[in-house]
Amino acid sequence: MIRKATPIDIDTILEITKACANHMISQGILQWNEHYPKREAFENDIDRHELYVLEIKNEITGCIVISTIMDDEYKPIKWLTSNKNNMYIHRLAIHPKHQGQGFAQKLMDYAENYAKQNKYASVRLDTFSQNYRNQKFYERRGYEKLGNIYFPKQSEYPFHCYEFVF
Repeated sequence: MIRKATPIDIDTILEITKACANHMISQGILQWNEHYPKREAFENDIDRHELYVLEIKNEITGCIVISTIMDDEYKPIKWLTSNKNNMYIHRLAIHPKHQGQGFAQKLMDYAENYAKQNKYASVRLDTFSQNYRNQKFYERRGYEKLGNIYFPKQSEYPFHCYEFVF
């Protein structure tokens, strides 16, 4: 079941994202760290009604942010559609013990269906340039790589921006 997150879910979400960060670090992917993602980001996501969780057998196994807010870092990118009616995906995470079972696909299917039903022009996101598994995941879903942005507190390496147009 996918549902909107509540404030009582934040500790579990932070456990999941910390486990994901540690898992990525063990594979040499320095994407998430002590600076990102933080509790405040998830609290803001909940306040804006943009944070969703995936529950399997009454256990939160993952999360996703489905937003209409374009971050300033995205402004220089030459997007495929105008910046008027787009949806943005952030902080997609599945606990490592549940990865490889199609749960990230379920969350992305949910987000894309939501965007399509609400007549958004596209779905936009970014993923770390050193995380080849994520790049492959989005490219298989039909996302087009468009340009790079940087988050210096996270990494010296760029993050690739992607867009899927309906």
